[in-house]
Amino acid sequence: MWQGFLQIAITLIILVAITPSFSSYIASVFLEKKTFLDPVAKPIERVIYALGGIPTKSDMTGWQYAQAILYSNIVMGIFVYLIFMLQGILPLNPTNLQAPSWDLALHTTISFVTNTNQQHYSGETTFSYASQMLALGFLMFTSAATGLSVGIAFIRGLTGRPLGNFYVDLVRSITRILLPISIIGAIALLMAGVPETLAAPATVTTLEGTTQVIARGPVAHFEIIKQLGENGGGFFGINSAHPFENPNAFTNLVEILAMVSIPAALIITYGIFANNKKQGWLLFWMVFIIFVTLVVVTGVGEYQGNPLVNNLIGDSPNLEGKEVRFGWAETALWAVLTTGTMCGAVNGMHDSLMPNGGFSTLFNMFVQMVWGGQGTGTAYLFVYLILTVFLTGLMVGRTPEFLGRKIEKREIVLASVILLVHPIAILIPSAITLAFPDTLAGISNPGFHGISQVVYEYTSASANNGSGFEGLGDATLWWNLSACFSLLAGRYLPITALLLLADSMTRKQPVPETAGTLRTDTLLFTGVTAGVILILGVLTFFPVLALGPIAEGFQIGNW
Repeated sequence: MWQGFLQIAITLIILVAITPSFSSYIASVFLEKKTFLDPVAKPIERVIYALGGIPTKSDMTGWQYAQAILYSNIVMGIFVYLIFMLQGILPLNPTNLQAPSWDLALHTTISFVTNTNQQHYSGETTFSYASQMLALGFLMFTSAATGLSVGIAFIRGLTGRPLGNFYVDLVRSITRILLPISIIGAIALLMAGVPETLAAPATVTTLEGTTQVIARGPVAHFEIIKQLGENGGGFFGINSAHPFENPNAFTNLVEILAMVSIPAALIITYGIFANNKKQGWLLFWMVFIIFVTLVVVTGVGEYQGNPLVNNLIGDSPNLEGKEVRFGWAETALWAVLTTGTMCGAVNGMHDSLMPNGGFSTLFNMFVQMVWGGQGTGTAYLFVYLILTVFLTGLMVGRTPEFLGRKIEKREIVLASVILLVHPIAILIPSAITLAFPDTLAGISNPGFHGISQVVYEYTSASANNGSGFEGLGDATLWWNLSACFSLLAGRYLPITALLLLADSMTRKQPVPETAGTLRTDTLLFTGVTAGVILILGVLTFFPVLALGPIAEGFQIGNW
């Protein structure tokens, strides 16, 4: 047991070690300071700006920034949908795969445009190499860059700066961060055994004398941006549990660090923008402690296994669905991390997680800030912070102020909208689906676990996560279309409200700090913020948790 937790500890130590330098680099990129990539990146960016007619010195308002996101995402979505529907006649299709159904193509397009990458298909049997690279791979960069741009624009607004230009932020996110790291990461994965080939699947003769077809493809470059961009959509159906996506302990470590590096660094990047690194590190450690607690809760459950099954097979825990190559600890760490960062990649089957793991993964996607999605997760963290400032200010009779700017009705309304969209996009479609379990739900495990299967799917869609309790029969017209509602609502309504909130903050005149100002860079206030996050998250979704993983834990005697 302790060996497993030691593996987790070493991984987290590496994360803490790389965060300061990476956060400083991200801040330098978006504060337009000199970086070591300038000689290479600037000429490329100038060409892109010239071809796109992008005014690099033109700042946008919150609504203009949101409109730019919506328009660009619509264009990219139409482009990708056409590739899917025409893949039968496009090149790079060695297995002659035909176009998927219109509803599956629509769901997949929206899922990848929204940086969710929820998959109701198996990649190796549904999409050609062209679709995987030119459509899905393209959206993995642009959707991740969109989220990162929103996070940076939100931080600018909070700290009193203009929001910037979406197209400039999008380009810089790719040329300065996502693409350089992806090139290095893809080479590292390739050297470690992840394939990168355009050759057709290999046909081999097994030891038993039968013929087996082994899928392969251009996986290495796909895998690194899948992790780095919080995308999560696997080249193969079983995602990073497949030995071609994640062949050994080294690749597992690289993919874990890629998954969490940007969300973790952005918290400290905020501190640099605000000239208050102390607050950035306080928030970092707050998130870190919540995360570690969830990892421990999940890890204990996975180590102990199902007591009902253990009684049947002896002392050995049930390892069905776990990542047995790396151990129970890596399954637990990955599961909590992939739902905390909104990545959605899996190296084990979440449907096989013990109730502890089901609770932790659902909780992560409910609160969306441990560590949060690509850019937008950091914004959610500061929405909670703004609400905490407002609530504590009311309780102690002080004017609610954040970074010298008053928190007033408009900011609280927008913050409330951001947090209320999520439960609406989850609970309403979940209730409809569970009302028709035989015709709509597709539940494979009856009882409390079946409730978790349905709620998890909509939660994953609304949180732009993409992972799932994969025993669910979700490859249907109902699931494809109803999940699209959660995907769209969970992405674009909060993004629009976040940008309007940031725009509202940047337009406020700073208020001088007085003896009555509530300081937000103290240990006490950070603790109160953690309490507000936990209370809001638990109270909003407690009935679902009680009917799902909590009830299941008591049922099997695991709790």
